[in-house]
Amino acid sequence: MTDRIDRVALGDVAARGARRSPDKIALVDDGVRLTYRQLDDESNRFAHYLLASGLERGDRVATMCANSYRYVIAMFGIWKAGLVWVPLNVMLLPDDIGYIVDHAEARLAIVDTPFLAAAPIRAVFDRVPSVIVTPLGGVPTGAALEFDAVLAGQPSEEPDVTIGDRDLALIMYTSGTTGRPKGVMHHHLAVTTAALANGADMAWSEDDVSPQLLPLFHCAQHSMLMTVLTANGTAVLLRGFDPAKMLEAMQRERATFVFMLPAMWAAVLDHPARASTDLSSLRMGLYAMAPMAEPLLRRLIAEVCPNFALASGQTEIYPATVVFRPREQLRRFGPYWGTSTPIVETAVMDDEGRLLPRGETGEIVHRGPNVMMGYFKDPEATAEARRFGWHHTGDLGMFDADGQLVFMDRKKDFIKSGGENVVSVKVEAVLLAHPAVATAAVVGLTHPHWGEAVTAFVTCKPGVSVTEDELIAHARERLAGFEAPKVVRVIDAMPMTATGKAQKHILRAQYRDLYAPVGAT
Repeated sequence: MTDRIDRVALGDVAARGARRSPDKIALVDDGVRLTYRQLDDESNRFAHYLLASGLERGDRVATMCANSYRYVIAMFGIWKAGLVWVPLNVMLLPDDIGYIVDHAEARLAIVDTPFLAAAPIRAVFDRVPSVIVTPLGGVPTGAALEFDAVLAGQPSEEPDVTIGDRDLALIMYTSGTTGRPKGVMHHHLAVTTAALANGADMAWSEDDVSPQLLPLFHCAQHSMLMTVLTANGTAVLLRGFDPAKMLEAMQRERATFVFMLPAMWAAVLDHPARASTDLSSLRMGLYAMAPMAEPLLRRLIAEVCPNFALASGQTEIYPATVVFRPREQLRRFGPYWGTSTPIVETAVMDDEGRLLPRGETGEIVHRGPNVMMGYFKDPEATAEARRFGWHHTGDLGMFDADGQLVFMDRKKDFIKSGGENVVSVKVEAVLLAHPAVATAAVVGLTHPHWGEAVTAFVTCKPGVSVTEDELIAHARERLAGFEAPKVVRVIDAMPMTATGKAQKHILRAQYRDLYAPVGAT
């Protein structure tokens, strides 16, 4: 093989794992236990198939899959062939999935069979030149190639493909300010350095076993997968959250490092089976998307694991960026995000590009090798995101006297609900399309399960009325489940600025306790 002596390529995570510990279990997926040698061999076979099918360096391959060992094989095969992985969020509506497939100009797609049962989804993938189906949860159709079949007969040796560390490796689409998803581009070096930094920061080793619960199309869970595999540990692939199944998997596999959302940790903690489950192998509990309530955190530290941490990041700067570490967890409470990982520099900046001292609030900005290459086909948005030589997050924060980053508010109108980015203007546009609605404002309010709940406030046109249930039903017919409002409030008057803009900060303050448990203070 001819290649650069200083090669950095994501496919090498599987190859080096196979050389280092060929018989070590890399992936656990129900009854399947795949070694590093098998992961390397099977991904090589898929890479050879992709190249033989006529795909060329830099071509995009879309995946619409739930977590599975085939999904991971496909991902590594795409990288080994010098191609670009485009994971699709399976919870999006067909219109947005179609937009991404078209925008990315996907030349091949890998789809779990059950997703093709819906005619609108089939219509999307009819536009892709080649489709491969996996049998996960269903019987393969005769209209497309089958994943296992395309591997058969392909060589297990690594293909001779030259890969540069700054070559585009993946495009993860995230919600844009116009409501259309934007393609975040990352190269091989960005993901590699982030995985190494995560491993160093949290002392990952080949002894670690980590359940992968959230979908791998999310940058947070994908970062966890790449970190554990880079460390030569074992990833346990799970599909969907069930506290009983999670507890059983943690005990059976002797899990050492577990990442869940706060509401998931609460469900596991309070499940009847927890008391009889052996969790003594657990060395670290990680959470994200929202702060942990103090009573819940204290119970988890006392009853489940002594070490918990909050990790934060975003798709545009491959996670993690900052970590609120175990030593700080019981020292201070509130919206603390902690301090940077070893490869990230974090600052707070005003609108003129001046870095602010501790105690002053501004936009949180980062720089480091894991910052995105840019937005795919969107140079204007890319330039805006990297003004003054820093990556702009759209989040407001400040550093306290001890140098701990404190999140203050979202500068942009993104709502983070259950790990999904929801664009408020998109939801507002749907509500304003209802014939009874005069004005609409959508905000994210603190919610014990979702982190932030999509919450809408509307006023009605004169002489017209509508029920809140009718508006929720209207929204659910036109939006993905995670985008639809959890609550709609019909109010008499919308708080407005002199220029006619809704004053969302007033709504947030007035209704901040809307989802607080009864009796909470």
